Parts: sequence; C-alpha cells; structure tokens
Amino acid sequence: MLRPRWIGMLLLCLVVAGVFAWLGQWQLGRALQTNPVPPGATEEVQPIGDVAGPGEYLPEPLVGQRVQTTGTWVPGDFLIVSSRFNEGVEGYWVTGQLRLEPDQTETDGPVSVGVALGWAATERDARAAIDRLEEEASGAEPVDVTGRLISDEGPLPPSPREDPQTMTRMSPAALLGRWHDVGGLSVYRPYLASSEAFGGLEPISSPAPGEGPGLNWLNIFYAVEWAVFAGFAFYLWYRLARDAWEKELEDFEDAAAEGAAHP
Repeated sequence: MLRPRWIGMLLLCLVVAGVFAWLGQWQLGRALQTNPVPPGATEEVQPIGDVAGPGEYLPEPLVGQRVQTTGTWVPGDFLIVSSRFNEGVEGYWVTGQLRLEPDQTETDGPVSVGVALGWAATERDARAAIDRLEEEASGAEPVDVTGRLISDEGPLPPSPREDPQTMTRMSPAALLGRWHDVGGLSVYRPYLASSEAFGGLEPISSPAPGEGPGLNWLNIFYAVEWAVFAGFAFYLWYRLARDAWEKELEDFEDAAAEGAAHP
C-alpha cells in the first residue's frame, strides 16, 4: 500500500473526499441559515413579484405567503383538479390561467400564474362553475386576486381506471401542458390558492402555515449524503489497495511453493 501508485491514489481520494466534505458543509450551512420569517409575516399581503419571480422555486420560509396580483383569465384554460379536500370533505378545485398585467414582474413578455379559484363538492358543480367563468373571461376584464402562494405539488399520472386527462395534483407544470396561447410565456412554478371564490364556487380552506423549526431537513439529508460519499472514497481506495496486496501475496506464495517443488 506504500507504493507510489497507491499513495497517488490516496492523495486523489483525499482531494475527492475534501470536495465532498465541502459540499456537505455547504448543504448544512443552507439548512441552518433558512432565516425563517417572523411570526405572522405570511399573513401580510405582498405583491406577487416581491415574493417570487416566474420560473423560480418558492423559498421554504415563504410557502403559504399571502400575495396579491392583477390579471385576466385566459378563456378555455379553466381545468378541474380532483381529490381536493375542504374542511375534511373531498371534492374538486377549479383552476385557471391568470395572465398578469404588465409591470408586475421584471420579466419581459407575457407572464401567467396558475390559480385555484374555488372548491366544489361535485364534478357537476365544478363544470357549472367553469361555464360561468368562461362567460366572464370572454370580456377579458382585469381581476384582482389575493391568496396564498404554494409550491408545485408535482404532476401525478392517473390510475389506469381513470380518464387519462384526470388531474389529482395541483401542478402548474401539468396545467401548462393543457393551457392555450403559451408561446413565449413565462410561468410561476408555485400556484396561487385564491382567498376569494370565483364562479359561484366555495372558498378554499387555506389556513396559515405553521411555524417551522427553522431547519431545512432536505439540506441536512444532502449533507449526510455527501459525508457518506466522502467515506466511500476512502473505502474504495482501501479495497482496491488491499485486493492488489492480497493478489501480490498470493503470487509470491505460489512462486515460493513452485520453487520449493523444483529446487
């Protein structure tokens, strides 16, 4: 193991492990420096552009932040998301594409945000609300929307027994695939759960987020992963060097045995 080749590989492992250790320390620092917002700060209504921009992930302390924005509904983009609970009762959300008014963000070109407009107990009621919303959207009158900004839930394919167009997760990424007039469009990654119900729907129950512990456990998990990777780099060097040493030892013993058999 003290041969130059293995010493060189050990030095390489030290460099790799050092990089992994630095990455782990960086992740741990991010986990401990999340800077949670003061109590009640999420209830102060802010312009949406001051909280997040199109295409940006919503920082953990700002999930559930109440925001306000102004825009127009895009006709034909009112869609239903099933398996939505309101005060423990399962039902449906009606969602829409809100095309924001200019100058609300620093992004050039059109910008949209997915909005959950309200809750309905039955799919029939949800579709009736969509009919009313389509009539209102045809006038292209600007509307003010206030609600909570919530992270994308991630798309989930429906079960084989369901209609392939069924959506059970509130995901702007999935909605974007079914929206119209999206050429050059910038879209918010989080969605907006409206405080006011539209189209005769019932308001969505969206309580204030609980006070978090000030730790980002996902970053802590990543930090542990990097520590494991650093340890694995040394283990890999040890196994390779030991296997080479054992092979050389076996070759030496075989040569000695052969020499003894043929003096």
